[in-house]
Amino acid sequence: MKKFMKEFKEFALRGNVMDLAIGVIIGGAFGALVTSLIDNLISPIIGCFSAGGFAGLSVTIGKATLTYGQFIMDVINFIVLAFVVFLLVKGINKLNSRRKKEEPAPEEPAGPTTEELLSDILAELKEKK
Repeated sequence: MKKFMKEFKEFALRGNVMDLAIGVIIGGAFGALVTSLIDNLISPIIGCFSAGGFAGLSVTIGKATLTYGQFIMDVINFIVLAFVVFLLVKGINKLNSRRKKEEPAPEEPAGPTTEELLSDILAELKEKK
């Protein structure tokens, strides 16, 4: 049991797991922010053009009520969220590419030139004769 707990502790405190946990927490908060944007800004604007907005749209088939309007709002929510995440990733990638350009690449150690190699080969051939 002690070995199991030690392995779990090493796993849980590894950098990747902590980064993932932080990403999930921020993602949840960000999702709530986008949902608020949709519910409080975009839905009322769409509601101006249709009576009651999309959320109230539904169709009844027998005893089942299909609220396709809410589905439309969820699709809009997803598209906005995906677009904002795309913009964030694109911005982060741009920052990372700028950092790579700013950091000079370490200079590789200079090796022997072709002439030096050829002269060494010639010297070895002369010694063998």
